[in-house]
Amino acid sequence: MHIGIGLPNQVRDVHAPVIPAWARLAEEAGFSTLGTTGRIAYPGVMDTVALAAAAGATSRIGLLSQVLLATTWPGALLAKEAASIDAVSAGRLTLGIGVGIREDDFVVPGHGPRDRGARMDRDLETYRSLWAGAPVPGSENPAVPAGTRQVPLLFGATTPAAFRRMAETSDGYVAGSVPAAMASGLFDAARGAWQAAGRPGRPRLVGLNYVSLGDPDRGRANVADYYAATGQYQDIVVGNVHTSAESVRDAVKQFEDLGVDELILSPGTDDLDEVTRLADIVL
Repeated sequence: MHIGIGLPNQVRDVHAPVIPAWARLAEEAGFSTLGTTGRIAYPGVMDTVALAAAAGATSRIGLLSQVLLATTWPGALLAKEAASIDAVSAGRLTLGIGVGIREDDFVVPGHGPRDRGARMDRDLETYRSLWAGAPVPGSENPAVPAGTRQVPLLFGATTPAAFRRMAETSDGYVAGSVPAAMASGLFDAARGAWQAAGRPGRPRLVGLNYVSLGDPDRGRANVADYYAATGQYQDIVVGNVHTSAESVRDAVKQFEDLGVDELILSPGTDDLDEVTRLADIVL
């Protein structure tokens, strides 16, 4: 199982210049992937901007949005943003997407929370079409340079419709930041949907957990703040923030036992020393 690390782009009032430095240090340490968490109605750095900054600061490490709120974007605009980041990074981006749950993140007129599942289905067609070189709707020009690849897609999902969409249209599944025991059922649902869709092989499976090693209390507080107004989910995520080497190693072992391809450990603070602390434990 590969071990990735999240960027601190959605730590409240993040010191934004830390993001490229964090990315460089994570690559030097040997982490497999840099992940981002995405919201709009929150005082952090936009996930696409964080990924672009990380792409420019590194040359080998993978990049993953975990997950970007795709339905808050016009489909053609997100398709171009993702393809551009992927191109700048020389093909290192995996676009992890979901439909979103918080109403205040839907700020674009005509792209509200209603009917977002159906909009996602339409947008997926737009992504694939534009990445293949089709013209932008209403224009004779394509959105992307010739030779642009189909950016790999992963889905965050919890409903049957979302698991179906994941299995039919993407490369795999990203579970939420929950304990391995809870994620196990989600991964089983992803595998089952994959088989039901008649897909060969198996989906790529990615787990997420939070860590806060240098300042556990501040890290938990930051995670609680980010997940405010999500009800019981907030308690689950905050209760699963790993604050010791023993807890981190135990989580890694549990996810590895589930047959997960990659576990990404996201930070609760923007303390750059967290990269080294975590690398010393898991790499």
